Amino acid sequence: MSKQRVSRRQFLNYTLTGVGGFMAAGMLMPMVRFAVDPVLEGKAKGEFHPTKQKVDELSKTPTRVDFSYEQVDAWYVSEVTQTAWVYKDDKGKVVALSPVCKHLGCTVNWEGNDNKNKFFCPCHNGLYEKNGKNIPGTPPTKPLDVYPTKVKDGFLQIGKSKPNNIV
Repeated sequence: MSKQRVSRRQFLNYTLTGVGGFMAAGMLMPMVRFAVDPVLEGKAKGEFHPTKQKVDELSKTPTRVDFSYEQVDAWYVSEVTQTAWVYKDDKGKVVALSPVCKHLGCTVNWEGNDNKNKFFCPCHNGLYEKNGKNIPGTPPTKPLDVYPTKVKDGFLQIGKSKPNNIV
């Protein structure tokens, strides 16, 4: 039985190969997890977020309604609060509009700056009609986004904002 000795060169070669393998695995594992994690993640709880607004209490005058939900960014979970201007149209249908101006992203207010029956953006005097359509001659070039809505147990639920297709 003969003992084979490991030379200094072989020892360094094995050691550096092992250390290099651990470093490569350490770099690749987060990338693999990043790619695979969304596939393994469960479906979202739903596209609609509950509010505290009772639908029976809504009128033809836009009301500010706040709603909150959990947002997941990679491994970070945060509570997000958003706002909508909600009212019932002439047919009794619930309409929910985003308060974000399409000009520079400022927040619009109902009847702000004494503009009757209009949404007003204080940043550059932008105006929108009650249905969210931008008024020509003012800075906004697009109508306010609209939120899909539904009712559950008498309370309003609001979905993800979509472009408003008002002509």
